[in-house]
Amino acid sequence: MNRLIFFLCFIWGSNWVVMKAAGDYFPPMMFSAIRFLMGTFVLFIVIYLKRIPLPKKEDWKWYTVCGLLQTTWIYAVNQPALQYVNAGIVCILGFTMPFWLSIMAHFLIPGERLTWNKTIGLVLGIGGLFFVMNINPFHMQWSGTELFIELLIISGAIAWAVANLIIKVKLQNNDKFQFTAYQMGIGALALLCISLFYEQGQTITWNWVSFSYLFFAGVIASALAYVLWFYILSKVEASKASITLLFIPVIGVLSVWLFLGEPLDVKTLFGMAMVVSGIAMVNKKMVAKIKIIENCEHAG
Repeated sequence: MNRLIFFLCFIWGSNWVVMKAAGDYFPPMMFSAIRFLMGTFVLFIVIYLKRIPLPKKEDWKWYTVCGLLQTTWIYAVNQPALQYVNAGIVCILGFTMPFWLSIMAHFLIPGERLTWNKTIGLVLGIGGLFFVMNINPFHMQWSGTELFIELLIISGAIAWAVANLIIKVKLQNNDKFQFTAYQMGIGALALLCISLFYEQGQTITWNWVSFSYLFFAGVIASALAYVLWFYILSKVEASKASITLLFIPVIGVLSVWLFLGEPLDVKTLFGMAMVVSGIAMVNKKMVAKIKIIENCEHAG
């Protein structure tokens, strides 16, 4: 499972390069909308081939809510926010999702208590992101327009957390392809409508490069990655799984450094070490259990 989680983080972290480069060809929200529509199309092909039935009547409301929260709202808030605040701030506030989900899980999911290990891991992980993204919290603006935008970004993180909570509590046993396809399609259509209104007049450049960006973001980072994430969420504690996602910005920064040549300094490396330490702290017991099982198997 740890390898699967790392693979997911690698996909979503690498997608940072793609999304950054795609800005030269697409309006931001439009790129996200088309990306998710492409992912939806691929998933519906899988649904057809696997003969997966339509969702149950009682599931439609949850699919709609999840699609609007974790696809529409997050991208409708975060993309325009980049025009007003630093991209690093958007990243850090957006990735407070594990904090909100851990608190929700503590009260609403039996057996998922907020332990000291998880708390320390969260503090290390989110604190490390400030160094990774080179953001000084004391220099952040906490008033006026910037405060309003920052609160909107946090609302996106909370929306993402609520969607994951719904998945864990209400949809854990649903078919992963079915749920991913329908919630992604609903969210993408709503995001497309917002883009057509907010980004009207902006042009799209179509060529093999822009299509390759769409293919990776749509097929790999959307269709495949979200199915993986929902599978992981059904097998691992919500708080542990979400905290591990803090590794995504680390891989994202490394990918941008490797492929786009952006600088990487000591402060950033220190922040990465903090994030990795936080993730290790949260998953400490789980790793210990795996080692015990392996030792028992060797002894047998």
